[in-house]
Amino acid sequence: MRAILVILDSVGIGEAPDADVYGDIGSGTLPNIADAVGGLSLPFFESMGLGNIPGLLPNGKAIQGVSPVDQPGASFGAMQELSEGKDTITGHWELAGIEMNPGFSVFPPETPSFPDELIQPFVEGTGRDVLGNKAASGTGIINELGEEHVKTGKWIVYTSADSVFQIAAHVDVVPLEELYRACELARELCNPYRTGRVIARPFTGKPGAFERTKDRRDYAFEPSEPLILERVKDAGIPVFSVGKIDDIYAHRGITESDHTGNTELSQEAVTRFTRAKKDGFIVANFIDFDMIHGHRRDPQGYADALVQTDAYFADYVKLLTPDDLLIITADHGNDPTFKGTDHTREYVPLIVYQQGRPSRNLGLRIGFYDVAQSIASYFGLDPIPKGKSFL
Repeated sequence: MRAILVILDSVGIGEAPDADVYGDIGSGTLPNIADAVGGLSLPFFESMGLGNIPGLLPNGKAIQGVSPVDQPGASFGAMQELSEGKDTITGHWELAGIEMNPGFSVFPPETPSFPDELIQPFVEGTGRDVLGNKAASGTGIINELGEEHVKTGKWIVYTSADSVFQIAAHVDVVPLEELYRACELARELCNPYRTGRVIARPFTGKPGAFERTKDRRDYAFEPSEPLILERVKDAGIPVFSVGKIDDIYAHRGITESDHTGNTELSQEAVTRFTRAKKDGFIVANFIDFDMIHGHRRDPQGYADALVQTDAYFADYVKLLTPDDLLIITADHGNDPTFKGTDHTREYVPLIVYQQGRPSRNLGLRIGFYDVAQSIASYFGLDPIPKGKSFL
């Protein structure tokens, strides 16, 4: 008996009702990408009912190339986030059963973003001064300040519209372990500010050709309530995490982890866990949609990643038995056709596959935590405080 939850990082499906609060009116990751590239070819997702989901939304926009089907192979729906914010931690935590209200605090975009009361102890504790101290895109600030960082050894620190304290360092200037120790210190210093994540951003290369490596690490704020992963593990059911899930959930409720650095490796890990484990809860994040294509505003690359993942799932479901539950969803949007480089406040798709089970219209779910409630129901656990099971 296995449950598999795959979170397609940033694959939103249309602006949420409160998109205006976040400046995201007009965003819609999937439909806008489809329009930008002249249509998407996603035969697996189409057969599972992805094209039926826009019809559930108040202002749903069709996904060009992905049509509604009369008899989907999976149950389908959409979910509206209730927590305040549109960052990775907020979306993932709500999927795991925790509503964040109030949400995490964010730092101001202007220079300096981080106050002296935070920066000075960080500088003293690490023995290195800082560059940047502003809101910026990750690749942009490395191109801007990377050469000076290499010459001086100073950290590049920056934030974004999310609740993050990010630290970039060249691997030939600062060893990875030193960068990770600096992030651990920053995590402690950021706790009083209710900062969602501290992120290590190692990079390599030479001026004009800097590239971030796959050795990124996220240091999450500790949740104050038990996650669905913890409830499952405490019931004696093993929990296997893939990708950055271990960091996002502060390494809580996890039996075994494969901290992969990209979607392809995460797909291989999900397949490996599925082949090897007869029972348990597999939780995976497919990161490339967000990290490589969404933030860099690359609609074609995003579309290509969707096509690759569609083909992956077409093969993957052949491994599943009638006792297995597969849930595919997302944590927020990141529309690569939209202004800026930040996440977008959107509904997320919900696809629930059980071999041999008739499909159902799951409707519009209010609260991502319906996923956690459904996982609890599937494993026969006591109900969690929030959410309604869709099983």
